[in-house]
Formats: sequence, structure tokens, C-alpha cells
Amino acid sequence: MKISTATFAGASSEPGRFPPPTHPEVAFAGRSNVGKSSAINRLLGRRKLARTSNTPGRTQQLNFFALDDRLVFVDLPGYGYARVSQSARAAWRPLVESYLGIRSVLAGVVILVDVRRGPEAEEHQLLDFLATRQLPALLVATKVDKLNRRERERALKALSEVGLPVVPFSAVKGEGVDAVWRTIQEWVRAKTQAGSPPKTGPKATGALPKAPAR
Repeated sequence: MKISTATFAGASSEPGRFPPPTHPEVAFAGRSNVGKSSAINRLLGRRKLARTSNTPGRTQQLNFFALDDRLVFVDLPGYGYARVSQSARAAWRPLVESYLGIRSVLAGVVILVDVRRGPEAEEHQLLDFLATRQLPALLVATKVDKLNRRERERALKALSEVGLPVVPFSAVKGEGVDAVWRTIQEWVRAKTQAGSPPKTGPKATGALPKAPAR
């Protein structure tokens, strides 16, 4: 999918206070050092739209990016970085829960996992939450270019046990870009056909389980 224009469309750091819904949205979730911003930039053919940082845990808000006036990418705060304060991590949970729970235009969630580490407690908690909300999800295995063929096959086989579609991805080489876009297009098509109106009511029930203490 070719994107002609991609612009920053707003941010939110408070639960329930998000930019007005306009088009189907696709959210990106992952650990702070998984390469989420690099993946978003590669998908959009941009270098610096989603800000990358050498300091994991820097993104502490939801960032919205409008694409060709037809689709919105939402960069969720990174999680699982031990050097981020407990209070910051505690503040992110209700922010993410609120967005995932009530955002009627949300078409699906891309979960990025470092292929060398695989899913951990936070990823499984997020997957359980998405299943409860009946939200489509895709597992994207980042940094596959850092493994040899045998290591890659072993890691991808382990990831497939999660029960979700898995896309091998490299922001450096561009592998997986087309596959991720195909899934996003399917999500957007389904959401558009469903014709879900904006939802502004109270926060939906259900919450992400509390992450284990570090």
C-alpha cells in the first residue's frame, strides 16, 4: 500500500481524551526497545515521522498519525522497560486500557515482538485483553535480520504457538512490509463495512492485568 501523505495528527496522555475519531485506526504496541517506531516509519516509507530514540521508554503518550485522509496509525506507549518509573508505568495502563476499550474506530492491533526474545508476560496479558474485547491482532516478529536461518526458523516456530498470524519483519531490509499492509487493509475493509459509529460513552469493562513486579 502506497501512502502519499503521513502527518502527525495529535497525541493524548489522559485516558478518554483522544483526538476526534475520523477514520479507521490501527494501533501499534510493543516493548520500548522492540523497534516499534522504526517499523512504523518503514511501513510508511518515512524516516522520522514516528520518533525513534536511544532511550527506551521515551514515548509516554498515544501518538496519532493521519495517512492520506483515510487511515490513522496510533503509536501506543512502549512497555516493559525496567528503568521507567513505577508511577509512569502505572499511568500508562489506564491510558492504553481506555483507548483499546472504547475506541470504536479501532480496526486492529499490531503487536511487535523482538524475534530473539519472544512474547513475555506483558504480551500475553495484552493478547488476553484483546481477545476479551474481540479485537483483531497481528504478531510482528521484528529484527529477523539479526538471526541466521536456523535461529530464525526456531524462533518463528516458537512464536507461532501463540496462536496468531506471525509476520517476520525487518525495518532495515524491509522484509514483512507488504504482509503487514495486507493484514491492515483487511482490517480496514472489515471495519469500514461494519460502519461502526464513534463511541463516546463510559469506559468499557475489562482491564489489562497488572504487570508483574520487576
